[in-house]
Amino acid sequence: MRRAAAAFLFFLCLVGTAFAATVDPVVPAAPGKVPREVPAQDMEGFNLSGYTEEGQKAWDIKGDKAHIQGDQVAVTNVNANAYGDQDVNLTARKGQIDKATGDVKLQQDVVITSQDGATLKTDTLNWQRNRDLVQTDDKVRIEDTNMVIQGQGMEAHPSLKEATLKSDVVADIVTESQKAGGKNKKADNRIQITSDGPMEVDQVSQTAVFTENVRAVELSTGRTLVSDRMEVTFNKDSRKIKCIVCTGNVELHQGENVTYSDKLVYTADDQRMVLTGKPKLLIDPGDHTSKEVLSN
Repeated sequence: MRRAAAAFLFFLCLVGTAFAATVDPVVPAAPGKVPREVPAQDMEGFNLSGYTEEGQKAWDIKGDKAHIQGDQVAVTNVNANAYGDQDVNLTARKGQIDKATGDVKLQQDVVITSQDGATLKTDTLNWQRNRDLVQTDDKVRIEDTNMVIQGQGMEAHPSLKEATLKSDVVADIVTESQKAGGKNKKADNRIQITSDGPMEVDQVSQTAVFTENVRAVELSTGRTLVSDRMEVTFNKDSRKIKCIVCTGNVELHQGENVTYSDKLVYTADDQRMVLTGKPKLLIDPGDHTSKEVLSN
């Protein structure tokens, strides 16, 4: 997810910067006279490129049409590429660039794809340059090698490397486990996390925090975690789940048995769960009229 999010600012900057220099909005007038507006202009099959000081291509933008009216530039079928340590591609059917503010609005089939296949898809994406804010109210789907995350609405501050999915979050993420694969062989395991949202991502600390009606299911065992808040930490290199810390009304469901506690820490490598804060185990022997509660 962090690669796709990091691409937002770069792409929107280069799109806005490229079009800011295409056409001056007014023709200079003689002193004391009102400047005359330039008539609308259309470009067919435009192709713009930018280069580094060393002469290497840094980015390019292609499109079918560009309609320029004053400070507003409307583009269709945008296809942009950024080149560097991580090549990234952005496509959208429509775009609107405000040359005065640098703000960019992308619409219809917006897709950001990194060199190694990570993608972010949504219907609209807006960048407000002065606020360092990337925003959409539409559904967002982020796919990487080890995760698929979906949610309704998103806000991101690229310079701070922070992003938030606002609501209806569903995350299917791979963990790493040695338990099923033996001592010298690791086997993948998957956890599906759902929450009412928001979900906040911090790329610096490699964490994602889920809030409001959070539920995580370990798909290999069916064990289910429920809590008010879950903080997921990722392995920096593999981008798989490293550990999960649950706090606030924690429940661990294993079959018909339920354990309640104040805090639970799940480590993905050994699939171990440690409960603290006076855990209580509720055992259901099959007779729903008689249940035994064990307290620590």
